[in-house]
Amino acid sequence: MRKTLLTIALAAIATTAAAQGKDLKVAIDPTYEPFTFKQDGKPTGFDVDIANALCEQIKRKCVFVEQPWDGMIPGLMARKYEVIISSMSVTEDRLKQIDFTDKYYNTPSRVVTKKDVKYTGPASIKGKKIGVLKASTQEKYALGELKPAGVEVVSYDAQDQVYLDIKAGRLDGTVADHVEVTGGFLSKPEGKDYELKGEDLYIPKYFGIGAGIGLRKGQDALKGELNAAIKAIRTNGTYKKINDKYFKFDVYGK
Repeated sequence: MRKTLLTIALAAIATTAAAQGKDLKVAIDPTYEPFTFKQDGKPTGFDVDIANALCEQIKRKCVFVEQPWDGMIPGLMARKYEVIISSMSVTEDRLKQIDFTDKYYNTPSRVVTKKDVKYTGPASIKGKKIGVLKASTQEKYALGELKPAGVEVVSYDAQDQVYLDIKAGRLDGTVADHVEVTGGFLSKPEGKDYELKGEDLYIPKYFGIGAGIGLRKGQDALKGELNAAIKAIRTNGTYKKINDKYFKFDVYGK
């Protein structure tokens, strides 16, 4: 009996040690500055730094797998990677397919059009052409609120493609994350004639409760480790250090 118990204990220790030293495959869409983007050919940004900090907490090594946004959840289900850490909002629709950790940030979305457009709500941009990221919460909002008001909604595989078409005159604006569109478009020369319109958009039925880490259902042990890691980096100052590298406010939000 003692030998059996010893064997079981040693096996458990070996399994834990192996898990801790194992790579963690993390899906990202590197077209979403400043959260996830490429710099000198390497993935960087807030999401990437958060992922690396969490991996350090759980004693794993992050290996980033680049994935177009609309294939994120199918890729997770197909086991191409273990988690999604790429600004994916926790919504009721997504929770029907996959699981999520606690949120690690929450920022609102906004409508963006030219400065000379008088925006008072969806009906005020009837006939305009608005670009959104395919399979995003912003697309869901645009289809639910803008399209019924007569706005033409065009979906793209990547957010940076939206900005290219705005610059080329093929679009009149976008609906995007407030922080991302500010850093990725409005603060750049091509965005000088555009601005944020209307109110901050936090509507839960479209935008959920904030960005969490996506996992397959049943990954309860990993989910528990990551939730503990999120709390740890929030407590030990690591989160604030990463936050302040990219933002002048607390991106954790409400």
